[in-house]
Amino acid sequence: MGSQSSRDDGAFSDGFAVPITGLLAFVFALMAGMTVLPALSGSLGDLALPIIFGGASVLCFRLRQRYIAAREDG
Repeated sequence: MGSQSSRDDGAFSDGFAVPITGLLAFVFALMAGMTVLPALSGSLGDLALPIIFGGASVLCFRLRQRYIAAREDG
């Protein structure tokens, strides 16, 4: 344990967080775009699905930006 640096203590020590969260942000944005037209032609309750997907996309993008900033400060 003494040979580990402080940077390797996290769960994403190999740098997988940036590509994975970027891919998730893209997938959620794509799903939000695919569900917006059926939601607009449906009931008001159907509009929640693209909003949730869009929010998840923004959340993943923010997590990605925080991880990039933490790696640069590190």
